Amino acid sequence: MKKSMLSLFILVLAMSMVLAACGGGNSTGSGNGGNTQGSEDGTNGGGSSGLDFVELAMVMPGNKQKDHDEVMGKINEHLKETINASLDLQLIEWGQWDEKVNLMIASREPMDIFFTAQWSNYSVNVSKGAFMDLGELLQTDAGQEIVNSLDPAFLEGSKINGKNYAVPTNKELAFQGGIVYRTDIAEDLGLDMSTVQTVDDLEPILKTVKEQMPEIIPLFVREGDGMTHLANYDFLGDGNVPGVILKDQDDTTVKPQHEFDIYNKHLKLAREFFLAGYINQDATTTTLSTQDALKAGNVFMTFQPLKPGKDAELASATGLTGKLKQIEMTERTIATSETAGSMLAISSTSENPERAMMFINLLHTDKYLNNLLNFGIEGKHYSRDGEVISPTESTNDYNLGAAWMLGNQFLNYVWDSEDPQKWEEFKKFNEGAKVSPGLGFTFNSEPVKNEIAALVNVKKEYNPALETGAVDPDEVLPRYIDKLKASGLDKVIEEKQRQFDEFLANK
Repeated sequence: MKKSMLSLFILVLAMSMVLAACGGGNSTGSGNGGNTQGSEDGTNGGGSSGLDFVELAMVMPGNKQKDHDEVMGKINEHLKETINASLDLQLIEWGQWDEKVNLMIASREPMDIFFTAQWSNYSVNVSKGAFMDLGELLQTDAGQEIVNSLDPAFLEGSKINGKNYAVPTNKELAFQGGIVYRTDIAEDLGLDMSTVQTVDDLEPILKTVKEQMPEIIPLFVREGDGMTHLANYDFLGDGNVPGVILKDQDDTTVKPQHEFDIYNKHLKLAREFFLAGYINQDATTTTLSTQDALKAGNVFMTFQPLKPGKDAELASATGLTGKLKQIEMTERTIATSETAGSMLAISSTSENPERAMMFINLLHTDKYLNNLLNFGIEGKHYSRDGEVISPTESTNDYNLGAAWMLGNQFLNYVWDSEDPQKWEEFKKFNEGAKVSPGLGFTFNSEPVKNEIAALVNVKKEYNPALETGAVDPDEVLPRYIDKLKASGLDKVIEEKQRQFDEFLANK
């Protein structure tokens, strides 16, 4: 009997060891198992033992690529192996992004992961209950790996009322506004771009492009991608909620934009440029992003939020390698708008929030998956030599140009047209930047959510035409201000100032 029991024990022990080896040694399904980078062949050490298969849906701004389905097939093979899931990636054109997301949230459409940002109704959507409080999920294995990979400023700076409702992208912390322009066109026209230091220096440049190349749009503008990049506004948590301070100043008085001289100056200058034909005449209605506009090949210049190598990054994404250059026009600043400038939230309608967090964790830790989603299939959409990748004839068939939205940008390969020390330059970029007095503060819009809902609608009615120069600000701005006040502007400013003062007192 003793010999039989011993033999049975040895047999059971041996079988358990075999099963553990086959299972990858990870029953939590976190997708890592000690190998967060993924191997060269795309396999991951985590495995997905013990997890039921689920389908995840994710929505983000962008255009569906020609080879979308082929790349998603590879992604889903990897997700099946790592977290026993598949991903339905839904891309919405930039010009339709806000409207469609608002409808999805209002209708409580089932969704797992939303792209969100300080400038894309983050605080407003939190007040609507659209996103989950991630406190418990960040305590899981997958959540803790994200926490450990991020600079603490990201998670701290993106909190609302002390809670995280989204996971920030690991990217640059500083911001600098300026322009990106076509160097080949500038050379053909003999333009001296070294004379351009501020927005006031653009008029003669744009005039020459308009006169000498009438088929080219001198300056492509759309709402949100105009001269606002040159003002260093700190919206204190959500770009759609009125009330700002200036990031490059020390004044902590919250005011509407229209009370700042720089706002009125930019509106008038935009109007002058629009009337002169320098700005695309469909600026108020276009659904193109600035990236897609450059890709079309008929645009000379765009306003951009800049960082080291933004020109080379855009050039690779638009097929204009070696033909773009950037000019910085503002002081480097760090604010909550940067810590919360690109994030992934888990929808409150998600039936699988734990698995959604596992997927977000993979974007932060799994190099193979991160680069597959961003750049496509190695050997087809790019070739690779170590950490440097080169374009192929199929690069334009899959090129999201969305690395800054997805997980950990420091996992990205670097295009051969970019600075090989790009990530080191990112770190230097953050050093010495002016820190906004509002860093770490995110306005909680819950106390005035009804007023904000009304103000957001007023902004949609007036802001696109004003910001792009399509209407006369002397005529339209007073009506805009009156309607803002009638919708509760003063109450929202007062509440934002109250919360901000409390934050500063406890800082």
